[in-house]
Amino acid sequence: MRAGGDDGVATVLAAVMVAAIITVVVMVVDVGAAVSARHRAQSAADLAALAGAASAIDVDAACAAADRLARANAGSLRACSVDGFEVVVRVGVPVSLAVFGADEAVAVARAGPE
Repeated sequence: MRAGGDDGVATVLAAVMVAAIITVVVMVVDVGAAVSARHRAQSAADLAALAGAASAIDVDAACAAADRLARANAGSLRACSVDGFEVVVRVGVPVSLAVFGADEAVAVARAGPE
């Protein structure tokens, strides 16, 4: 037995370090999931805007086409506007985070002649 009375300190230190490492890993995974969802949202928005621009003569058809493409890419169309032949869409994609819970990544895209 040591004179300092510090028996078991290494166990406590190891437990604290393991908890810290687990916390960092969970945060890194959450950040990765959020970044991935943001990229998926941008891809879905880009494709939805292009689909809408192909039908930009009819506002309802353009937004319906954008909605179909957003849903096909696991997203949801949050907004759609047509101004002339330019289509602007806002698409949300759900993301589940371990620390921050469920949320939505949102992206905006426009397509049209220019």
